[in-house]
Amino acid sequence: MKTRWLKCALVRAIKTVCQTAVATIGTGAYLHEINWIAVLSASAVAGILSLLTSCAGLPEVNMIEEGEE
Repeated sequence: MKTRWLKCALVRAIKTVCQTAVATIGTGAYLHEINWIAVLSASAVAGILSLLTSCAGLPEVNMIEEGEE
């Protein structure tokens, strides 16, 4: 159970980090205008928030458990 939760939570967090990075990078018109510190910072915070949100429950873990019964 814990291993499944951790795997699902990490997958979700990685997706969130990537989405945040893409969105933050998209705010710069040119490569040299991108604030890479802001991109990394916002992405890291998004990943942490995703993991904390996952503590409330992950629907995909519940679906997996119901399917195995």
